[in-house]
Amino acid sequence: MPPMATIPTHRPELHALFFNRSISCFKCPKIVASWSMAHTKSSPMLENTNDNKTTTNLKKKEELCVQHLRPPTPKTETLGSKNLWFERLQPSGQEVAQGNRFEFGEFVAREAVLDEEYWTAAWLRSECQWENRMYERYIDNFKRKFAEQEFIALRRRCKVLNGETCTCIITVRKQHNNLKHSVLKSVVGTLDLNIRYLLQGETIPGEHVKAPLFVRIDRTAPSKYGYIANLCVTKPARQQGIASNMLYFAIEAAKYNGVTQIYVHVDRNNRPAQMLYQKLGFQMVETANTKLSLEETFLLCLQT
Repeated sequence: MPPMATIPTHRPELHALFFNRSISCFKCPKIVASWSMAHTKSSPMLENTNDNKTTTNLKKKEELCVQHLRPPTPKTETLGSKNLWFERLQPSGQEVAQGNRFEFGEFVAREAVLDEEYWTAAWLRSECQWENRMYERYIDNFKRKFAEQEFIALRRRCKVLNGETCTCIITVRKQHNNLKHSVLKSVVGTLDLNIRYLLQGETIPGEHVKAPLFVRIDRTAPSKYGYIANLCVTKPARQQGIASNMLYFAIEAAKYNGVTQIYVHVDRNNRPAQMLYQKLGFQMVETANTKLSLEETFLLCLQT
């Protein structure tokens, strides 16, 4: 039997994936490989009669065995609208905490609790964003894209991050005689209430146009403030006090969280919105910076 030599080799296994100089929580695929090489040499007694030369046949046999072990796919959070039930009925008053609601007229202002309510709030903002551009081409595609992005961003903002919170406040129609409406037909208004902290050295939000690369957040009671954004009401429900009552509910919620100052940005050309905020006690912040001038917005503040 001809001599044979077997050389096993193994490649090292990789256990962690480094990304941006940090170890990722996902393991890369594990690959184990081995080779076996067999050398077979013919006997020197075998000669070729034509040229009387001894031939040596060298055969190499290489075997590769690869074992590919892939870790289970991690579960990721689905934030798209594909899993939403748009015909879902509006929850009753018993299903919502009584302390987090404010009733006025035929409406109720409260915090959003269902994903369908978050989506409807995002869609209302999309309609307000494109309200004066209804005759542009592909406007429906733009509105759906904007609503999808706003829905994902809103769900992420409403998670507590470093002590700062965001609450999506909605206004829904009251239910009468056990007659329930779907979420899409019930939500008529929305806004965001943010509880934040000033950066070190700031006296108002956004005072530093270009914040330093490394800056500390001043997490003390005097630097805590509220910020209202994305106030909008659907067209058929306007002129019924929905915006002012939602703002009143947001202001009371901010007070409950220990906030003494509430800010809001208003477009300089939106005179009705400026009058609404001033009616509730908001005053113009005299300090102006380049960013506000470029964005053509005013910064208003309410001292609670």
